[in-house]
Amino acid sequence: MTETVTAETPTTGTPITLTARAAKQVAHVLEGEESGTMLRVAVQGGGCSGFQYGFTLDDQRNDDDLALERDGVTVLIDAVSADYLAGSEIDYVDDLIGSAFKINNPNATASCGCGTSFSI
Repeated sequence: MTETVTAETPTTGTPITLTARAAKQVAHVLEGEESGTMLRVAVQGGGCSGFQYGFTLDDQRNDDDLALERDGVTVLIDAVSADYLAGSEIDYVDDLIGSAFKINNPNATASCGCGTSFSI
């Protein structure tokens, strides 16, 4: 099994990566949910640095969504967010200060201490 799976953004062709750890956690989150439920990752305005990452459950896949499929789970990213996430890695970390999905975004020029907001 490979460590990551990628899908290319529609505008730039730059890949977005989903790690095995993140896919495993998505599967855990989706346990008990209706069949066909997916995790949606989005970039939204707000947060202390200008943009923030949003994570929601969704059962609808839009025509322009980028879909990362791995180990039986699907992560959706809308087309606008995909441009902000181009080149990013979606991971899941579990360390002493807590566990969370972590987006390693090379486009972010600054981020806040909590790691959920960023600026470009």
